[in-house]
Amino acid sequence: MRRIEVLAVLALLAGCGSGTPPPPPPPVVDVARPIQRSVVDWDDYVGRFEAIQTVELKPRIDGQIIEIGFRSGQDVGRGNVLFRLDSRPAQAALEQARAQVQRARATLANAQQERDRAMRLLAAQAISREESEQKEAAARTAKADLAAAEANANQAALNLSFTVIRAPIDGRVSDRRVSVGDQVKENDTVLTTVVSLDPIWFTFEGAESFYLKYMRQDSAGKRQSSRRTANPVEIQLADEQGYNWKGRMSFVDNAIDPTTGTIRGHATVRNPQHFLTPGMFGRVRLLGSSTYQALLVPDEAVVTDQARHLIYVAKDDGKILGRPVELGPLVEGLRVVREGLAPTDLVVLTGLATLRPDAVIKPHVIRLKPRAPDTSPTPPPNIAPPSAEATPAGPR
Repeated sequence: MRRIEVLAVLALLAGCGSGTPPPPPPPVVDVARPIQRSVVDWDDYVGRFEAIQTVELKPRIDGQIIEIGFRSGQDVGRGNVLFRLDSRPAQAALEQARAQVQRARATLANAQQERDRAMRLLAAQAISREESEQKEAAARTAKADLAAAEANANQAALNLSFTVIRAPIDGRVSDRRVSVGDQVKENDTVLTTVVSLDPIWFTFEGAESFYLKYMRQDSAGKRQSSRRTANPVEIQLADEQGYNWKGRMSFVDNAIDPTTGTIRGHATVRNPQHFLTPGMFGRVRLLGSSTYQALLVPDEAVVTDQARHLIYVAKDDGKILGRPVELGPLVEGLRVVREGLAPTDLVVLTGLATLRPDAVIKPHVIRLKPRAPDTSPTPPPNIAPPSAEATPAGPR
């Protein structure tokens, strides 16, 4: 009897050793609901700064350079003297022209006296009408000669003023192309160039697809066209991490370039310290949409499945499900999800390398927080006209 009991115990132990072990508990995974934000899209372009005014200085009279009044590359103000020509030939021509004016005035005075005398003699029938008319014609001719002499004197005075060449605008002058003693030719010799710096343009080109998007938004009253609205821009220089330079759109070209499929535009940027220079490279972001509601998740919550982007969400029974989503830009350090996600979804944040669809997890709910400050520019208000009237929705 004792032997039978021992055998029964051994059989029971053997049966227990051959059973399957219990399954491991589901992994603990961090999950969180997405952050809801009102978002505005901004489109990035590449371009360069361009001077609003570029003036190529040339002399307006022939002459010899006797003085250069600037240092190459310096900032100049409008009216500053840049070059002086030898003024003696122009001064002599002016004095000669003034002498011709005096001579013409004397001739006119004499002709008018003879005309007046002829009129009196004609009234007394002492001379013929033909002779009186000749005196009248001589007076008119003398008057015209005086006008011509005065015009010549004015031109001579103008030529004398052209011997002093001044900066036509505020800006920065280039290097001098001539030296003291050089003979320059009217409207031919390039002396130097002057470019304006404040304000300055930032010029860039955008694809036709972006232009079409903007025009559709303008037609729908969501975003006004930059043709008539000074939409805000921000510019990042080549050595900067942020967009530190503010500006406003001021021009969109009237045609798309058929060779490149792009359209040109520029923004106006204040540059009081003259830090920005024409030709400088930069990146610009331009208002690209109206305000819309978006959900924000961390980038690491997004899984790429060939051509799709997926986000795993936890269901009520602990299983996870992959949701195809449409992504947008970064906002506050988090990725915008345009479509495919609901505000109440629990987004899986950790363990994505080992999890598969329909896997069971133990969710650990946490709260998402922004990872970076909001540095996006402020969009202009939507000033679409209000509706004139309304009707009840649905069938009546």
